[in-house]
Amino acid sequence: MILSIQYLFWLAGAILALTAVMTLADRQHPKRWTSGLFWGLFSLVFLIGDRLPPAWVGAGVLLMAVLAGCGAVGSGHHVTRPERETRASAGRLGNRLFIPALAIPVVTVIGSVLLKDVQIAGLPLLDPKNVTFVSLGLGALVALALACWLTRDTPIQAMRESRRLTDALGWSLVLPQALAMLGLVFTDAGVGKAVAHLATAYVALDLRLVAVVVYVVGMAAFTVIMGNGFAAFPVMTGGIGVPVLVGVYHADPAVMAAIGMFSGYCGTLMTPMAANFNIVPAALLELDDKNAVIKAQVPTALAVLACNVVLLYLLM
Repeated sequence: MILSIQYLFWLAGAILALTAVMTLADRQHPKRWTSGLFWGLFSLVFLIGDRLPPAWVGAGVLLMAVLAGCGAVGSGHHVTRPERETRASAGRLGNRLFIPALAIPVVTVIGSVLLKDVQIAGLPLLDPKNVTFVSLGLGALVALALACWLTRDTPIQAMRESRRLTDALGWSLVLPQALAMLGLVFTDAGVGKAVAHLATAYVALDLRLVAVVVYVVGMAAFTVIMGNGFAAFPVMTGGIGVPVLVGVYHADPAVMAAIGMFSGYCGTLMTPMAANFNIVPAALLELDDKNAVIKAQVPTALAVLACNVVLLYLLM
């Protein structure tokens, strides 16, 4: 392949490594050494994680957890433009500000649909196993180029903004990867089988509608607990989705998986565990109620969850 997902991992690692260096160089940062260590360890996972012994990677993750748990990861000093200058720039650009953001889904769709089978000299242009992810990465790079062109800024300024946002998110930036791994740990530990045993022992899964409700609501509930639909998916799909919906009711695996993940995302809207989605925005907006975002999203999440039950029942 020509464009592998590994290149995106290296790019993410390089950005995190630069963030670590910039943090260490920030003499006004109250926790620059521990924060720099945190982002440096995170960058190593992307840069050389596949070459390190698993025990070393695990030790690094535990050290990151200790640093985050002790409050050793903080925000540094950032030079921001005056509000008048920012407003003037926004007024000058107008709706063109949306072009970089819209470029991301457009490039992702083009890559996933039109370029997935393209080959050059017998080699696939995009990583066949990760076409969508590679296309998403390309979309982000195109968006960066468009943003620099529109604002007449440089990639260096983009890196400064990247560090500012990384500081704003803090340790919660690691949650999606950590919680996704938690799902695999739960699967290997047999949690999915335990869920299946409890469900079949105490719930009448011989009724098709009940089985659908248990799977859909269970995906949302586990996501609320874990904070990530990717962590809940292997548990509920291994416990209910595959053995019951597919094995007993002959559901279409693609429909079951798609609606199952969508149900998990409903849980994401309702949990503080999804900190980077629900807690961080409240902090950035300086809201008095840190759960205000969640409270605003709950009605939508419940309505979509009910629709998912109907859709899965009718389409599976």
